[in-house]
Parts: sequence; C-alpha cells; structure tokens
Amino acid sequence: MKSALAILGETGRTDFTVLEVVERSKTSLRAFYQHFSTKDELLLALIDKIMAESTKRWREETDGLDSATALKRLIDRITAPAASSTQDSINRGLTFYNDHLAESLPREYARVLSPLHQLIRDILDRGITEGAFRAGLDLETTAALIMQSVLGAMRLRSLGVELNGVPIDGEHIHDFCVYGLAP
Repeated sequence: MKSALAILGETGRTDFTVLEVVERSKTSLRAFYQHFSTKDELLLALIDKIMAESTKRWREETDGLDSATALKRLIDRITAPAASSTQDSINRGLTFYNDHLAESLPREYARVLSPLHQLIRDILDRGITEGAFRAGLDLETTAALIMQSVLGAMRLRSLGVELNGVPIDGEHIHDFCVYGLAP
C-alpha cells in the first residue's frame, strides 16, 4: 500500500500496474497476490485506510459541537485544499478512481464510505434533536445525499470556474446542503 501511495503521490494517476507496485515495494507478484486479488482491491484498501483514519479524526473534531457547527466543520475538513502537491496528487488520483470503484466493487466501496455516512447521519440526528434541522428527515437517505454532494462537488471543483468564474468551495457546498435541512 505504501508503494501504491508513493506512485499516486508522484503521478496523481491510478493507471499504474501491479508490476510497478511490486517493483517499487521490492516484493514479488506472489506476495502481492497473497494480499490482493487485483489492483482495484489494493486501491480500495488504500481508500479504506484513508477514509477510516480521516473519519475518526473528523468525528473527534465534531463531537461536542452543535450540529450546524459540526456539519460546517466536517464539510470544511473534507473540502480543505491539500497541504502539499503530493497530497493533492493522491487526492486527485483517488477522487477520480472513486467512480470506477463504485461500478466495479459497489458493495465493498459502500462499506468503505459507511463510516463517513454514519458520521453525517449522527450529526443530522443531533440536529433534529436540537431543532436545528427539519424533523422527519430520512436520515439514511439525507446523509447519503450530503455525502455524495460533498464528494461529487470536490470532483467538479474546477468546473465551477469554467461555468461561472468561481471555483466551488466548502462554503458553497455547505450552504447547498444546509438549505435542504432547515426547519
């Protein structure tokens, strides 16, 4: 996984081969296939690790906040610009690969995204209790829509510049999401 991450950080692309990963890691093809059946499984494991660690950190940052502030903080964290060009390359490569994983390994990909979905669901549930969000929301569906809106908008961030001269940022995404939650 470290070798795949290094390649992603250098190129921002996921079109590398299993052989490239094996050569970089100084292991054998046999060793690779003992851990992963395909390159998709390797990248899914990488996204799983990143999402689990990130969601844990985001949960810690949003616990104890009122729901509106927690949702804003979460969206800000998810949409924050990368801290380095390497991180930007990794983010770009994995973000564009998400669609492929959703098609090729939908059940596994949904499992990888489930911690983030649950965090959003918990924030929404808290918001209903606080009266900040509309009662009667379908929590599962609304959490999925918010999660997909945020992740999808990140893929299309630069498209905003082409459409209206302004890149899509966390504030735009937050405002869009919150509008549908208001009591």
